[in-house]
Amino acid sequence: MLASRLLSILMLLQARGRMSAAALAEEFEVSVRTIHRDIDQLSAAGIPVYAERGRSGGFALMDGYRTKLTGLTQPEAESLFLAGLPGPAAQLGLSDVLHAARLKLMAALPANMQPNAERIASRFHLDPVSWFKGADPLPQLQTVAQGVWSERFLKLRYRNNGEIYARRLGPLGLVLKGGVWYLVAMSGKSIRTYRVAQMLDVEVTDEAFARPKKFDLAEHWEQSSSAYEAGVYREEAEVRISPKGLGRLEALGPLVAAAATESAGKPDRNGWVRCRVPLENFDLGVRDMLRLGEEVEVLGPPTFRAQMAKTLRAVAARYATGETKS
Repeated sequence: MLASRLLSILMLLQARGRMSAAALAEEFEVSVRTIHRDIDQLSAAGIPVYAERGRSGGFALMDGYRTKLTGLTQPEAESLFLAGLPGPAAQLGLSDVLHAARLKLMAALPANMQPNAERIASRFHLDPVSWFKGADPLPQLQTVAQGVWSERFLKLRYRNNGEIYARRLGPLGLVLKGGVWYLVAMSGKSIRTYRVAQMLDVEVTDEAFARPKKFDLAEHWEQSSSAYEAGVYREEAEVRISPKGLGRLEALGPLVAAAATESAGKPDRNGWVRCRVPLENFDLGVRDMLRLGEEVEVLGPPTFRAQMAKTLRAVAARYATGETKS
């Protein structure tokens, strides 16, 4: 820990120039006294670090000095794909490694490029979790990631639809989608996807896993996601919808909005059009149509129109009296 902090202090001074003891203490969450001891140890090791007194003073390296210790370790290099995602990096247990890697990269940049790099980092932040949705509890994520890094089989228990299953999986990769972590893995000869939050316990075995040479995680995920989305919508409704309703269809999903727009006929004098809307099933379709309010009318199939009418009559009856029922 001490050696890591000393190296990080050296990288910071090289990347940022002069820094006060208070700023360094805040950066590493230690006391100012600890920073002074660290600076003394750097000096004793032959690092030309000096102190300047006064309001704008602090610690700095001698002009022209650049450390050669900027090479990234393997874990640091592997962590760089999460450079813009500090939250997921922390979930994977890579916060400290990523911080060290960023410091080394900054130290390796020419002095005239460092301000631009810091400016970008301070102005863009990626938050992959949807609004009003907390992150999944992920007690098994770091163990799963260990299996992915080491390419070793995983033994785990997995909950799905209330049932618990034992699985032996060859981990191919982790995917973060909408704030949810998924493991893509070999189960026998099949490639399957598992939600990490549904894993009850995970063990990394000593048995090496031979990853298929031609497997591409990003390509597989794109193809499987497209196939999943296409297979979800098994029903279709014919609707009459207003311009405002068409604008709201995006909330039901991009595939729904695209299908409705492509199938839309000519607008009538009020701007309403007839189109076809994909549905997962008719029960969920009622919920989706209710989200569009008075901006949509279901025309068919007849059974779905009748189901919508029944639901709307029940809703109207509930609000008709103006009284709430306890």
